[in-house]
Amino acid sequence: MRLKRIIDLFSSLLGIIIISPILFIVALLIKLLMPGPIFFIQTRIGKGGKGFRLLKFRTMLVKPQTPEGSFDAGDQSRITALGKILRKTKLDEIPQLINVLKGDMSLVGPRPEVKKWTVVYPEQWAIVHQVLPGITDNASIEFRNEEELLAQSSNPEESYRNVILPRKLELYINYVNHHSFWGDLMIIIRTIQSVILK
Repeated sequence: MRLKRIIDLFSSLLGIIIISPILFIVALLIKLLMPGPIFFIQTRIGKGGKGFRLLKFRTMLVKPQTPEGSFDAGDQSRITALGKILRKTKLDEIPQLINVLKGDMSLVGPRPEVKKWTVVYPEQWAIVHQVLPGITDNASIEFRNEEELLAQSSNPEESYRNVILPRKLELYINYVNHHSFWGDLMIIIRTIQSVILK
């Protein structure tokens, strides 16, 4: 685990330095084209069941007085043209390198959820929360088109709770039980491939 943390620290710091010009351009475009804050900040549940503030580039129009954890999946009406590009290229996730640097997250690990969904299937989440959450994992790759799937559902929230979330938890628990350095490396490679081929 110590090696994993060292790799996370080195990789996230190097990544931030290398792509800082891209981060600056994206931040500038958001500020110019999408009135409101640059970042989307949301409390997610991480290792040990502790909450932390997850960072993303904002991809949606600001919706005043929206309860944290409200379910917008499947509703793409507020996603801007720039936001669609950021989501498709996964550039919206890049600020999470800061979360990795802080120790809230790892490069690879189960995706962190809002509290609303971690009280569903609590026994499975207790296992998942034994490790740091990550920017990417096998579930992220398998459900890279999650929004499109939910958009086709007559009840996106029910579909997520009863179909998608159980499968994600299955993949998360498998990761907790079998993760390794080489396994993490393969997940990173597959993630890059899925972004390029999408």
